[in-house]
Amino acid sequence: MIKLFVGLGNPGAEYEDTRHNAGFWWIDQLAAQLKVQLQSEKNYHGWAVRTQYEGHTIWLLKPATFMNLSGKSVAALAKFFKIQPEEILVVHDELDVVPGEAKMKFGGSHAGHNGLRDIHAQLGSDAYWRLRLGIGHPGVKSEVLSWVLKKPAPDQKIVIDTCIDRTLKALALMVSGDMVKATQVVHTSKPPRPKPPRPAAAISPVKGELREPSNSSEPGPEPASS
Repeated sequence: MIKLFVGLGNPGAEYEDTRHNAGFWWIDQLAAQLKVQLQSEKNYHGWAVRTQYEGHTIWLLKPATFMNLSGKSVAALAKFFKIQPEEILVVHDELDVVPGEAKMKFGGSHAGHNGLRDIHAQLGSDAYWRLRLGIGHPGVKSEVLSWVLKKPAPDQKIVIDTCIDRTLKALALMVSGDMVKATQVVHTSKPPRPKPPRPAAAISPVKGELREPSNSSEPGPEPASS
């Protein structure tokens, strides 16, 4: 079962609405749903709150250490309350998942994510759960840093927020320890597909008129690996 929910991000107003703070957005939405408020906790180097949910004690945590030192906060709280790595869910932004979708994962590589890298080091283990919120990829590796530290376009922010709402529906399953079903909820809850455009053949072109093919149904570029 999940006892500690961690959202990753950077503190400060200048980072509040940037893609790298998607984990913070998730925790904020969860706190609103549970009607609790995170408080600054110097001992845990972040903002935290302990609450009850369906008979279980759970923690919500947002590290205040900046992304690269997230593990300092996570490990401080987890070790003090004897929360095991497998009882931790870390929510973070994911370049290789499109906005509006999310993926659950247990263990494995940090895949270059600096927040996960430090959590690996501080916990001494990779055996914790991750909820990867899609923010998309700029398509060029050299632009990744700029991409994650910028605000998403309004339409992307809407689908990310909607995705957060959907993934929170798996909360009861996570807390009860049914991670198989929780993963299924997260993975099968996808945004609705847009309606396809009307076929161009439905309108007969004037004789001798050339028409440019519509690009509205062509897929965008595949996100490059980070």
